[in-house]
Amino acid sequence: MTARQLAGDPDWWRGAVIYQVYPRSFQDTNGDGIGDLQGVIERLDYIASLNVDAIWLSPFFTSPMKDFGYDVSDYRGVDPIFGTLDDFDRLAAAAHARGLRVTIDQVLSHSSDRHPWFQESRSSRDNPRADWYVWADARPDGAPPTNWQSVFGGSAWQWDTRRCQYYLHNFLASQPDLNFRNPEVVEAILGEVRFWLERGVDGFRLDAVNFCTHGELKDNPPREEIVEGFIGVRPDNPYAFQRHLHDKTQPENLAFLERLRALLDEYPGTTTIGEVGDDDSLGVMAEYTQGGKRLHMCYSFNLLTERAAPEDLLAPLTEMEARIKDGWPCWALGNHDITRVATRWKAAGDMARLRLYLAFLLTQRGSVCLYQGEELGLTEAELAFEQLVDPAGITFWPSYKGRDGCRTPMPWHGDEVHAGFSSTAPWLPVPDAHLGLAVNRQERDPDSLLNATRALLAFRRTQPALVKGEIRYHPLRDEVLCFERRHGDERRLVALNFAGEPRSLSAPPEARALEEAPLLVNGHWAAGRLELPAYGIAIAGVPAAAGPWSP
Repeated sequence: MTARQLAGDPDWWRGAVIYQVYPRSFQDTNGDGIGDLQGVIERLDYIASLNVDAIWLSPFFTSPMKDFGYDVSDYRGVDPIFGTLDDFDRLAAAAHARGLRVTIDQVLSHSSDRHPWFQESRSSRDNPRADWYVWADARPDGAPPTNWQSVFGGSAWQWDTRRCQYYLHNFLASQPDLNFRNPEVVEAILGEVRFWLERGVDGFRLDAVNFCTHGELKDNPPREEIVEGFIGVRPDNPYAFQRHLHDKTQPENLAFLERLRALLDEYPGTTTIGEVGDDDSLGVMAEYTQGGKRLHMCYSFNLLTERAAPEDLLAPLTEMEARIKDGWPCWALGNHDITRVATRWKAAGDMARLRLYLAFLLTQRGSVCLYQGEELGLTEAELAFEQLVDPAGITFWPSYKGRDGCRTPMPWHGDEVHAGFSSTAPWLPVPDAHLGLAVNRQERDPDSLLNATRALLAFRRTQPALVKGEIRYHPLRDEVLCFERRHGDERRLVALNFAGEPRSLSAPPEARALEEAPLLVNGHWAAGRLELPAYGIAIAGVPAAAGPWSP
């Protein structure tokens, strides 16, 4: 069965829950300590049991792995450490047979310096691909053309002795930026995307999608205030010291996104998820998804900060609603680049709070990305410097320990060597703290976070208002976040108590608890009141014509 033969709504992505698989750390089947595509195939029944709608596969393309697959040297090849194209085809078919759509990472803004395109481009100033990457002359004193900074530290310009010019790299020096101002580059990239569409994928997660075009070669101005979160880097990274006016998020990028959307529209039922890190990330999310002619949805880093207070969570949500109009957001609390939410929000082992955060994520307007291990409540792994492999962690140690701590192997069996991930020492160690959170142990515990995740996702599927409905937020009151979801005649009231003590609120007399809701939805609606336990979750049904709710 192919994706296009799956029954259902061609807009399945609107409100979908997409499970992010980091293949390198999911399941090793050939004993080399690195996860592979066959491992994903063998764990598809587990993924389907979560009641998610799709998987997102982090990069598995041919790569020198300087940035673990986000440096692509062949967009159409599977790196041998992960398997073969035949393995990918079998994975896609097996996922589709289970009703799971398949989305894959696409790294469009840059390639590896090992890519044949770059090898040719750097060979001279007059070869056929000389203008396929962003090249510029040095300043008269030999300095880089601008003050632009790399996300991974240092100048975004690298000197090349072959051409005696600098090339642009927004990330590692081994990740040169493609020149999207060259029409030949745009056509080539669209051809790489079409290759995977023809192979049956259902969509693409687009890495750093607002980096595809650069502006005039002018210095970026300094930033008056350095804060966390809006661009996806820490405030101690010099990248955060600038206002990024010229190096990314340029108006010309919109034309490329429209070309990309036109290609996707040739394959009904496919979708795009753009990753946005920008000074005004919410505005870019809105701009990139409005009007149905650019991306289907975007996500940003606004919920991926260390701020977990309800007022800090509500602020970007309400701003997004005010700006996005007919666009569509995607929300996440974690991914392969961010400290795991259980550690970041200081909720390790606190099942009540972890269930609350899960309910918060799954009741917002938008689609959802759920990173592998979040359903287990995995904590950030503490690694020694000599165990690090992430270039960002090695560069910024010790103030920033990098991304390895959220990329350690999935713990499948708490009583097996390496937690059932591999028969040999894995590429990153399995923390002892993860053994007690392993899948096999949580499956036996009816009160585990894993079983709560399955139950809440199964319930959500029965609630059109939670999947695709509009949303209206109420003012925050006593640390309780209240909002309404509506879809057609279905009206749902949601209240989430972020306080560590019970709360009592007024409620419409017609509000009724939903019999089909799982036990973790533990608020009590009766006689015009809502009683919420500490970190409680409440969802009620109310007639569409009932009076307004004023909690």
